[in-house]
Amino acid sequence: MASMSDNTEKPNSRPSSMRSGMAMLVLMVILCICAIIAIVLLGSLVGTISSQENQAPATIYINSGSGSDSTAGAATGSIAVEDLLPQAPAENGENACAGASPGFANVDCIIDGMTNVGPQAGANVTKGFKGDMQVDYEPITTSLFKAGLCPVNVHWHLGAEHYSLGEFDENGKGVRKIDWVTDGGSAGALGSFQCHHYNETKTMFTRKYDFKHCIGMEVGQTYEVHWPHSAAGACGTPDQYQNPFYDGVFCNLDLDTFNTLTPTQIATNVGVQSQVFTVVNDETYFRPNLMRGMIVDGEFGTDLAIYTGSSTGSSRSNNVCSPYSPITWQVDRKCQLISASSFDLMCAEMKMNRDDLTYDLIAHGARPLMSKNLTADNQQNRDRKLRGNIKN
Repeated sequence: MASMSDNTEKPNSRPSSMRSGMAMLVLMVILCICAIIAIVLLGSLVGTISSQENQAPATIYINSGSGSDSTAGAATGSIAVEDLLPQAPAENGENACAGASPGFANVDCIIDGMTNVGPQAGANVTKGFKGDMQVDYEPITTSLFKAGLCPVNVHWHLGAEHYSLGEFDENGKGVRKIDWVTDGGSAGALGSFQCHHYNETKTMFTRKYDFKHCIGMEVGQTYEVHWPHSAAGACGTPDQYQNPFYDGVFCNLDLDTFNTLTPTQIATNVGVQSQVFTVVNDETYFRPNLMRGMIVDGEFGTDLAIYTGSSTGSSRSNNVCSPYSPITWQVDRKCQLISASSFDLMCAEMKMNRDDLTYDLIAHGARPLMSKNLTADNQQNRDRKLRGNIKN
């Protein structure tokens, strides 16, 4: 009986032992799967961190520098360029505007006592001033956008090329006096005017800013920004912004067609927006989208001088003139404050452009103030406070 009892119990003990072994096997498999998943996730995380460290993205720090000017407002955080820009430059492809510039050479302003050119820029834009050159055409008095033009370039000049009494003139000052040279300029000619904002006792004018993208710029200095516009530009395409800007102006305009245009047609299809700034290291004055055109907000762009002139730059003077005339000029008479980071963000955006804008990352030289006899007599005023009314 005892033997039968033993034989009866043994069959009942085997299933229990097998079940225990199976459970252990399943548990081990689950643990192995979890370990594999953990290793994969850890490897992915390490790879991501390593990739980010190797990229070392450039960053514009808002309110950078040590301390803040007590009169200029508090810090507003930081802005990373990669958060504001596309992750790659415009797609590669053929530049449809390359070589579109007709390449006209400068000309003598006066030949045998006779004016040899159309009206020139930059002019005195003080309210009430009028030039002596009589012309029978008018500039664009609406916004250039409403007139069907788009910006084809942005660049700036060291000091103001235009003159606005009490805003940017010979009595202005900056972090340093501007020493400038022009080709063919006359002794004693005025140019590279400065604004009146600079105050050496306020740190926002004197604290240096570490420009990552713009070249050779200074806090506390005056710059005049130009946005050339054209109705014949590659508007709304990757080829819209060009260097030289003449490629953008003439992108969709061949020379044969250009030669058939009247001065009025040229003046109403090509224009330049102009705004003068003193650069400060204070993010209270940060403005985005500076590449897109003149700032029109609050006191910005409210008091405009509008006239017909020409292209500018230090290769021209009152003796050597630009043949690119007449074109519309819309100039903000007021000098505005703007943060250094606003400029640096614009330069970063310029680097993303399809056409190479490197030449425009540095301030250009300024043309001397135009004499009255080379300035058009059609200067008009636009006050945005009066809903864009034009006043002569």
